[in-house]
Amino acid sequence: MPSRLADCEVLPDSAVNNEGELIHFALLADAEPVNFNEALQLSVWKKAMIDELKSIEKNQTWELVNPTENVRTIDLKWVFKIKLNPDGGVSKHKARLVARGFLQKKGIDYNEVFAPVARHETIRIVVAIANDWPLYHLDVKSTFLNGPLEENVYVKQPPSYTKHYMA
Repeated sequence: MPSRLADCEVLPDSAVNNEGELIHFALLADAEPVNFNEALQLSVWKKAMIDELKSIEKNQTWELVNPTENVRTIDLKWVFKIKLNPDGGVSKHKARLVARGFLQKKGIDYNEVFAPVARHETIRIVVAIANDWPLYHLDVKSTFLNGPLEENVYVKQPPSYTKHYMA
């Protein structure tokens, strides 16, 4: 059974109702969960969340503390994405834990926003200009977990999270 419309044999319009086929495939397609509770229903998403938490712990991105009363804490949100291979097949179920930083106020919670990340196009141009350099492609996992912060940022503990596992 094909899982994508592109995998199907296309028949003349008179022989098939495309709208019905699209509805059928929409029901069969892998869907990205929209919230934490939805993600817990499938083991692939639970594993993706555990992998993200392990990466956070490995990089010592945070430590569990009891915040004082005058500390503002930021909510966290899970974001889920299905990564595809070039042929359209599923290569990975990715879960990211993101801070809802838009709730912060400049001058109170932070002073400056800066992310030292170059665009891929910029890197390619620099490498192309440099003569006789071999070109390699690499991906740095959890890149944004490595940047130092000048201020302490307090985030709420993710749902069901304890030090070494998710319930």
